[in-house]
Parts: sequence; structure tokens; C-alpha cells
Amino acid sequence: MSGRRDFLNQQAPENYVAGLGRGATGFTTRSDLGPAREGPSEDQIKEALAKRAAALGSAAPTAYGVSEKKDDEDDDDERFQDPENEVGLFAGGVYDKDDDEADRIYQEVEEKMDRRRKARREAREKAEREEYERNNPKIQQQFVDLKRALGTVSDEDWANLPEVGDLTGKNRRSKLAMKQRFYAVPDSVIAGARDSTELGTTVTDDGMASSGGDGVDGTMTNFAQIGAARDKVLKVKLDQASQGTDSVAGSATNIDPKGYLTSLAKSQAGEGEEQVGDIKRVRVLLESVIRTNPKHGPGWIAAARLEELAGKIVAARNVIARGCEFCPKNEDVWLENIRLNDNHNAKIIAANAIKANDNSVNLWIEAMKLESDSRAKKRVLRHALDHIPQSVTLWKEAVNLEEDPEDAKLLLAKSTELIPLSVELWLALARLETSENAQKVLNKARKAIPTSHEIWIAAARLQEQMGNANKISVMKRAVQELAKESAMLKREDWIAEAEKCEDEGAILTCVNIIRETLGWGLDEDDDRKDQWMEDAKSSIGRGKYETGRAIYAYALRVFVNSRKLWLAAADLEKNHGTREALWQLLEKAVEACPQAEVLWMMLAKEKWQAGEIDNARRVLGKAFNQNPNNEDIWLAAVKLEADNKQTEQARELLKTARQEAPTDRVWTKSVAFERQLGDVDAALDLVTQALQLFPGTAKLWMMKGQIYEGEGKLPLAREAYSTGTKACPKSIPLWLLFSRLEEKAGMVVKARSVLDRARLAVPKSAELWTESVRVERRANNISQAKVLMAKALQEVPTSGLLYSESIWHLEPRTQRKPRALEAIKKVDNDPILFVTIARIFWGERRLEKAQNWFEKAILLDSDLGDTWAWYYKFLLQHGTEEKRADVIAKCILSEPRHGEVWQTVAKDPKNATRGIEEILKIVVGKLE
Repeated sequence: MSGRRDFLNQQAPENYVAGLGRGATGFTTRSDLGPAREGPSEDQIKEALAKRAAALGSAAPTAYGVSEKKDDEDDDDERFQDPENEVGLFAGGVYDKDDDEADRIYQEVEEKMDRRRKARREAREKAEREEYERNNPKIQQQFVDLKRALGTVSDEDWANLPEVGDLTGKNRRSKLAMKQRFYAVPDSVIAGARDSTELGTTVTDDGMASSGGDGVDGTMTNFAQIGAARDKVLKVKLDQASQGTDSVAGSATNIDPKGYLTSLAKSQAGEGEEQVGDIKRVRVLLESVIRTNPKHGPGWIAAARLEELAGKIVAARNVIARGCEFCPKNEDVWLENIRLNDNHNAKIIAANAIKANDNSVNLWIEAMKLESDSRAKKRVLRHALDHIPQSVTLWKEAVNLEEDPEDAKLLLAKSTELIPLSVELWLALARLETSENAQKVLNKARKAIPTSHEIWIAAARLQEQMGNANKISVMKRAVQELAKESAMLKREDWIAEAEKCEDEGAILTCVNIIRETLGWGLDEDDDRKDQWMEDAKSSIGRGKYETGRAIYAYALRVFVNSRKLWLAAADLEKNHGTREALWQLLEKAVEACPQAEVLWMMLAKEKWQAGEIDNARRVLGKAFNQNPNNEDIWLAAVKLEADNKQTEQARELLKTARQEAPTDRVWTKSVAFERQLGDVDAALDLVTQALQLFPGTAKLWMMKGQIYEGEGKLPLAREAYSTGTKACPKSIPLWLLFSRLEEKAGMVVKARSVLDRARLAVPKSAELWTESVRVERRANNISQAKVLMAKALQEVPTSGLLYSESIWHLEPRTQRKPRALEAIKKVDNDPILFVTIARIFWGERRLEKAQNWFEKAILLDSDLGDTWAWYYKFLLQHGTEEKRADVIAKCILSEPRHGEVWQTVAKDPKNATRGIEEILKIVVGKLE
């Protein structure tokens, strides 16, 4: 105790605060400070600082820790000036109203700038927040659409939800133990496993090979069946791939119409036990629904239908009868009760239902249907109309029961008095009246319902039936009145009404509707011409040709000088009109568009095909006057004279054309004409002159080489092709002719070289790659052909021509189907590939599939002549005479111009005068 220091009597440490260690905070009051007293003076402070500096051995500081200033320096530094004491420029200023106004303006500007920046900042932050939420959505946001969709789930769907399995882990340990239980393996299994590794092959008496173990179970492998199953799988996959081409043919389906019902019956028979269990579970759920909410009608209906489905019709009737007791105002429950009972009981139930719901139209109609006698039906409907005189449905049923038209008219007249706003009743009454009375009825209806367009259309059709459609423009008045009542339909709806009139045979009404309403809602600034052309095409696509014709007629009155519209209208008349109508239209077209040479040539061609040669010449003469020196008209005149055996006149026309319209096309036609006549010297002379004028025309070089090749002058032909490929390096047909010439001369190496240079000049050309493969294949170099084909498919992976060549010539027969399946997945809608697939089915004698693929190819590209030829060749073996004639007619109408074999035959000078049918049959003979 003696060693303890008395710290309570000691001096407290500097800056000591009592209680600060335990978190206490002190405060100071006036009593703590004591009375106010004056602090030390400046001199005392300086003296104290000087003593301390002397003790430390440093210079004496000033009172504020700053070195002493010289006497000549200003004692007042700017840093220590009072900010409220303005000096200098602002000294002595007075704060007046102008300063206040300036401050206020500056404050408003600052606030406005802050608001602008705030809006931008908030917009930026909102965008960033939305972007973040979109990239990192919350769980509740991810399922918000599913939660919303739960509102559309019906009670029946809720009741059909399956039972939840065992999620609590109950019996998990016992199940795991069952899985881990081990059993002794029999010796037969061990022996079978031992023998399964031994391979043995035997041939049975029927020629089937069997392989496997040493007869453990006596099973034999039938390789023929395995192959057939493999082919079946490939067939199914190919059919599934063909379903991707529904846009072309629209005939693929996912349901087998023959086996669908059978498979459904099997599945139902196999699921009988499960269905019984489901019925029991649903019955429990529905009983719970009925017990908790006995006023819920759909619950009773569902319970009754469940019993009906289970085959308990008596139980179903009892359930629905209880439902009627609990829900006497629900007409659906009563209707279900009527349906489940026989006729006698149903009548009693219907009577009770009507007592509880005498304003239910459906119950009255159901009660009427229960009656077998017509008089009883009428009696029920009369009682119904006494209770519900405003029901249009009941009036219509009553009218339909009347056999006498006069009685029906009386009923309809009464109904229109009671329900003057029903358009159906007014129109039905007008149809039963005579023409004069119908007109009066429609006038009354129009006054009663001034906003109904149906009444105006009915009035227009009535005028058409009376023969006054051209005298009285009902639709013009209709548009004025409907617009006044703000009841004008949209333009698309008027077109639909016109098409409906066309279906019902009211052609003049259809035309009048289009004439008065087609321009409704469209301004001059709108693209009206394209809009009207689209409307016409849509109507024609739906088979409404009169509506399309009326739309074109209206559009041509507005755009009378539009060549595009005239061509579209002429195409409609050509495909779906008469020859006389087409002539009249084209004559109007050439008057409206005299500078459109295509219209002149169409008119001349139609006259020529009709056998009116002189009229065709007259049309071309008028075209010459309107379009001097037009090469199309010159060549059309030449073709006309040449086809009519006027050789000298055609030659003179070509000579004049070469002087008046010296184009490369005119020179090409001149050379071709001389080749057709067999005058080789004249053709060579003309082609030489033409090449001096047009050295960049590939057709002229090809014709020159073909002339020399036809004469057997291969070196000159080679020179022509070589020079031509240098002048026109992008011409694929020229390269092909050059290569085939070298191959024909027996120089396969040079042919390869030509094609290599061609592929460098024209990369990614499927035609050049195919020709390279064919050169190797014709030289019996199959391995090199396959190598080239692999390179070609890498460079041009979407070429149907390459796949067709590979499938048909480089693949074994068993691999054609898998290769075709691979090709159809990579190539999108290629007619050449479609023809190849059709030929595969043809070879397998699956004729319906083959015909389907041929027709898909034709629909995809009707300009490909080879497709028509293959299809006709197929029909020669497996088609009828009518089908062959139909294909020939469609081919003539399509006028195909392309195809490898087709162009070879069609451009041969020997076949210049042959028609499309003859060329088709020649091409069929050349197909391989």
C-alpha cells in the first residue's frame, strides 16, 4: 500500500478530458469559463515566442508563425482581408435593385441549365439501368409472362394437372438399397456372355446369312431386312426434308391420314389403366370444386362430362340435375342437362329451364329443336317471341320454319317494326319482295339504318337485276351518304365486298364498288399506283379476276400513261380473259403509250398468232412510225417475215436495220439468220464485220467458232474461241465451247488447262466446276473427278448442279438417297436438285413421289426446259394421255429458254423453225 502513488493528488496530463476513455463527452458552460477577461497582448506573445525560440536555438518567429516583414512592406496581405470588405474596383459599391435582378436572372439560368442537365442525366441513367436490367434480369421478371399467362388457364386445365411425385425423399434409403442389392448370376448368362464374343457365320437354306453366338438363343440376323430398314429410315428423312419446301408446292403434311386413327386407337387401348386412374383423380378434384363453390356452373358441367366419359350416363344425369338445383339461372347447366337426357325427359327439363330463365334465347331454341312437329315448333317460337320480342335469332328461326313466302314476309315485316336496326331482317324481307317492293323496303331500311353499307350494296345489286346499273349510280350516292354519316368503310373492306359480289354473280355491282371506293383515303402524295397494283394482284391471287380487272381499269384512268399498269392488265387478260378483250386492251395501250415498244410487239404477236399476218405487219408499221430505229421492232418484223417464209424481205429488213440501228444484237440476229438459211460464207462475212464493230460481244465469238467447227475447221475454231476468251474472259459459255472443242479433238490435257484458266477468270462458277468434273469422268478418271467435286462443293456449297452431278454419276446406287438428303439440307430450293431426287424415286418405282418432285421443280422455275423434258419423259412411261397433253400445253405457255440440253437443241440452226412442242420431244430423246 505504501508503494502506490496518490494519482488523485497529481497534476492531470495535458489535454486530459475526464471520462473520455469510457465514451463520455463533456460540455462547457459560462460558469466554467468564469468572467470575461482580456487576453495577452501582442507584445507579450512576441516575447514568449522569442524566449522559446532562443531555448530551441532558432530564429524568433512572429506572432502568427511568419517571418518578420520589412518596414516598407504592406502589413495587410490580401489573404487576410475581410471578404465582406470590398476594395479596389468594387470599393464603395451599393447593392441596388439592378444587382438583385441580375442575380435573379443568373440564378434562373443556372436552374434551367441544371434542369436540362438533370433531364439528360436521368435519361442516361434510366437507359443504363434498363440495359443492366435487360442483361441481368431478376427471377421475377423472367417469369412475368408466364405468370400473366396463368390467368388464361381454365378450371378444366387446372383439374387436369398431373399429380406431383414424391419430392420429400420418402423411402429414398430403401430405394437406394434396392438398387444396390446383388443377386447371383446364373451359369447360362455367364456362358452366353462367353459365347457372344465368338463370331460364326452360317448360310441357311433360304440363302439368308446368320451370325452371332453359338446358338445361345437361336437368333439369326437377316441382313436383307436390315438393308430394307435402312432404306426406310432414309426415305422418312428425305420426306421430312421435303416438307421444308411447302412454300413451293404446299403439299407436304406431318400427319399420315391413313394410319392416324389406327395409331390413336392403339394408344388409347394401351392407356386404359392410366385413364381409369386419371378419371379417379379428376373426380376427386371436381367434387372438391363443387363442394367449395356449389354455385359454379362450369364445375357441375365438367363433373357431368367426366362421368359421361367414364361411361356412367346415369351418374352424369344425377350430377347435372343437382347442378340445375344449385345453379337455376345458369343456362349452360340447363343445356347440358337437356343434352344428357332423352327426348321426353329433355322436354320436361327444358320447360323447367325456361321457367327459371324465360329470357334465354338459347333455351327457347333448344326447346324448339326438341319438338318434332312443325306446328309445335312454331308454337314454341311464338311463346318465345312473346317473352323476347327483340331477339333477331328467334325471328330468323321463325321465318325459316315458314313454308309459305307470304307468311314469311308478314313475319319479317313485323320483325322490322319491332327491331328496325337489324340489317339482316331488312335484307331478308327485301329478298322475298318483288323488285318494286324490294326497292321500297330498302329505302325504309336506309332511313332506319343510315350507317349500313350492306343496305346500299343490296340496293345496287337490285338495280343490276332490274337492268338499271349503268343508268343509276347507287354506289356514288352510297359513298356520299356514308361519308356524311362517318360510316365509310376502309378501302380494303370495300374490295372484300366487291369480291363477295363477284362470287355471287353481281359483276356490275362489283365494278361500281371498285370505281367509287378504290381511291378512298389515298392522297396524290401516296404511292397510289403501287398500292393499286398490289390490290389487283391480291384479288387475282384469290381468283377474283373481275375485281382485279376493275382495279386495273380504275388505275389506268388515273395513270393513263403507265406502261407498267398496261402490261399488268394485259397479262391478266392474256391468262384469264378472251383474245378480243386482250386486243382491245393492247390497242388502247399503244395509243396511251406509243413509245412503249413492248406493247406494240405484244399486239403484233397476238395478231400474228391469230393468223392475221397483214394486221401484224400493219401494227409493226405503226410501231416504226412511233419508234424509229428501235432494234426490238426491227427484229420483231424480221421474225415475222422469216416465220412466214419471206426470206428475201427478212434479209432486206436486217440489212436496213444494220444501217439504221447498228447494235450488236442486230448483227447477232443477222448472223444467226444466215446460219439458219445455210449460207455459211455470208454468215462468216457478217460475223467478221460485226467483230470489228463489237469485239466485246461474246455471242459473236461463239457463233464464229461454231461456224468453223461445223465446217470441220478445228484450228480456225480454236483460234476464234481463244481470241474470244481473251476479249470476253467472263463469258462462261465461251469457255465451255473452247474446252469441249479441245476434248472433241482428243486433247484432254488442253481441255483441263482451258477450264483451269476459266475458273481463274470466273471464280465460284458451278458450270465450270461441273464441266471439269465431267471431263475427268468422260476420260474414266473417276478418282480425280471425285477430288475435283470435293473442291467444287467447298467453293460453291449451294449449287444444285454440282450435287446433282455428284449424286447421279459419282455415287454408288445405294448412296444416292443419303447424298440427296444431305444436299437438300444445304441447297435451298434448286430445281435441278429436285429433278435429281425425282429421278431417284422414279428408279425405285415410287411414281407418286417422283411426280410430286417433278411438279415442285416446275413450280420453282418454269423457265428451265430440261425440267419439262424430264417430266414429259417420265409421263411417257407412267402418265396418261391427258396429263401429257396438259404438260405440253403448260410448257408452250411458259416458253422455257434455259437448260443445258434445251439450249443445245433450241439454238441449233436446224431447229430454228421448230415449235416448243417439237423441241421438247427432241430434248426428251437426248436426255441421259
